[in-house]
Amino acid sequence: MSRARPIGGGGLRPAALQMRYLEAAELPRLLAGDRLLAAFGFGAGAPRLDDPRWLRVPLQPLGGGTAPVEAWISQAPVRHGRDAGLAWASDGQLLFGALELEEGGDGIHATAQRAYARIRAFLAASPCPHLLRMWNYLDAITEGEGDAERYRQFCVGRAAGLGIGAGDGDCRLPAATAIGRCDGRRVLQVYWLAAREPGLAVENPRQLSAYRYPRQYGPQPPSFARAMLPAGAGLPLLISGTAAIVGHASLHPGRVQAQVDETLANLQALVDAARVHAPGLPPALGAGSLLKVYVRQASDAAAVAERLARQLPPALPRLLLHAQVCRRELLVEIDGLHGLPA
Repeated sequence: MSRARPIGGGGLRPAALQMRYLEAAELPRLLAGDRLLAAFGFGAGAPRLDDPRWLRVPLQPLGGGTAPVEAWISQAPVRHGRDAGLAWASDGQLLFGALELEEGGDGIHATAQRAYARIRAFLAASPCPHLLRMWNYLDAITEGEGDAERYRQFCVGRAAGLGIGAGDGDCRLPAATAIGRCDGRRVLQVYWLAAREPGLAVENPRQLSAYRYPRQYGPQPPSFARAMLPAGAGLPLLISGTAAIVGHASLHPGRVQAQVDETLANLQALVDAARVHAPGLPPALGAGSLLKVYVRQASDAAAVAERLARQLPPALPRLLLHAQVCRRELLVEIDGLHGLPA
């Protein structure tokens, strides 16, 4: 969790990772080889496999058809294993990790603190100690009122586990997504990508940085950067969960397509901000991007898909998932990758 420094330092070979949506039929071949860093299946239909590189994500795909598999494929041989319930895989330059914890009776605050303390200790002993990107899935994310809301409690626990306070800021934080699972299971799932070299955090000029949110959003501001540029070549811009927020205010309540438009404007602003540091990034979302679209109400899936089809190039891969966004008034959130290697 040390401070980021400009892209390209370190002297190690550039990290390279293919990150793609693939047909599920390709999974056995990938698992049989030694270049798979991680693969993800989505929803109840994803297979249960005993391999540390495989993770079932508890979010149901929307729109019908067979859900793709998300695959992270390295250019170098990958070692993998388990460490006291924590799954990991590494090619020596990059590290995938995943951890799932039952909440039990002590709630999401304590569970998040335990999870992040465990992750922090694991990374401290790893040759890849620098967090680039994290995903967090928890049940009933907006249940509870005021500071008792589960997302606010998660934010407090996450920060405590990471060893940071409300006044700590930007450069030490990875890009991240926190989303509500809809299956009713009180299990916190966290997975991440870390590296030997720190990345460069990128903020959105249209939005107040999440770690600077005012007290009205809880006792501990959310601990994440809006995006992350990894060091070296061969890795894309890693974009955090992004919604229809300008400044720190949610916009367009009840209007899902307007929220899609605002979210896409925020994504473009992040691309523009990242290109100041990495001018080789494509200037707009397209075939070199990959999106996950989280939709609060399954009945909105068709409207969201139609708006995305109107606003984005057809060649841009995206996956729609049924999930609860971390503010009740927000109907859609999008995260993703941009500038994927060809």
